Amino acid sequence: MSTVKVNKITPRTSNSIQLGESGDTLTIPAGATIQNCGTATGFGLSFCTTTKTSPFTATAGKGFFINTGSAVTVTLPASPSVGDELIVVDATGCAATNNITLGRNGSKIKGGCADLFMTTDRGGLRIVYSGSSQGWVTATAGNDATMQSAFLCASGGTETTSGNYKIHTFTSDGTFTVNSVGGVAANNEVSYVVVAGGGGGGSKSSGTSLNASAGGAGGFRESKSGVDCYSASPLEGSTNITVTATAFPITVGGGGAGAAACANAAGSTGSNSVFSTITSAGGGFGNSPGANGGDGGSGGGAPGPSASVGSGNTPPVSPPQGNDGGPATGPASPGPATAGGAGGGAGAAGPGSSNAGGVGVTTSISASPTAYAGGGGGGSGTGTPATSPCGTGGKGGSPSAVATSGTTNRGGGGGGAALSTCGPVSAGGSGGSGVVIIRYKFQ
Repeated sequence: MSTVKVNKITPRTSNSIQLGESGDTLTIPAGATIQNCGTATGFGLSFCTTTKTSPFTATAGKGFFINTGSAVTVTLPASPSVGDELIVVDATGCAATNNITLGRNGSKIKGGCADLFMTTDRGGLRIVYSGSSQGWVTATAGNDATMQSAFLCASGGTETTSGNYKIHTFTSDGTFTVNSVGGVAANNEVSYVVVAGGGGGGSKSSGTSLNASAGGAGGFRESKSGVDCYSASPLEGSTNITVTATAFPITVGGGGAGAAACANAAGSTGSNSVFSTITSAGGGFGNSPGANGGDGGSGGGAPGPSASVGSGNTPPVSPPQGNDGGPATGPASPGPATAGGAGGGAGAAGPGSSNAGGVGVTTSISASPTAYAGGGGGGSGTGTPATSPCGTGGKGGSPSAVATSGTTNRGGGGGGAALSTCGPVSAGGSGGSGVVIIRYKFQ
């Protein structure tokens, strides 16, 4: 075998050098080393010998040792080519605590548009760029380091998005299923609004100058996560919830039925709404003259001067989920009848100066300002039905108008019926059903 000994080979023409012909085998003897100091491909990866301790942008064809004494971000190459690969290794064994972030730099990682994390102590990860559809994919053994998204992934209810946030709205019972949690703990805390069903209004028949009272709003509870940015209601501040990868049953409370016509009866209490450890209580019922308003998330109004208002925030939570019902008012000009007390709302008690419902509260958790949990209006002896501020509670009845129901999925109380001859006008309005809304950062 002939031997050629030279220190350097350079091309005589052009800028390329060919070794051998097609089909030839070029042998690298045992113990020999090929050092890649340029952009050569096809020779395998070479490791950077300096351990990385701070954020950097990786280059294809290289391996990198990471000192995880602190978290380090590895930004992947921009505009990679199919077949580009690199290796990242936790050299100091603290990746589970100080995650190694793989910044996608505009390319997908495992088909997703999110940065991922290495969270395995002393783990190594080899990734290969497969193309624009799936982006960087793993090419390692199953017991090597795994990649985890920064964000949780969940399903259930009606799903919408607002910027980087996903919103799950439950208008009936269902399940909020967390399929996986994020590698950043703060992103696993969710925002929520839990509104119970409003209480039903009381009914009225002839024979007395008193009018029926309205139902109270369903309990309203809200918490905004530390990474969220929407405009919350004044009641925000309930218990924070950090989710785990499990299924959370959701209960959406129905509104309490309004009392039947001609019955001189109480409406029904609204039903509770539940998410995880959070329960919002159904609104208290309105009643007929001579009886008391019901307790609940917000209380039902008093139907007469000698009757008691229903207590709100029952059972008690902090911040309060609602307010007391309002007292009976009157005599209501121009007639002699006393107006039934208004239902309490999440924002205020039923007012004692009128029979309009207690105000609700407004939150933008669903990406637009929306009012919830207003009290129902009490029955009136005048020709004008009592209103409910914020449009969520039902209107109180009048001698010529039927009491109306609270708005569906807003938790408003039902309106109380007015002095009337026996007929449809003497029935109480039903409470509005509740709602559960869950929101979190998903990208």
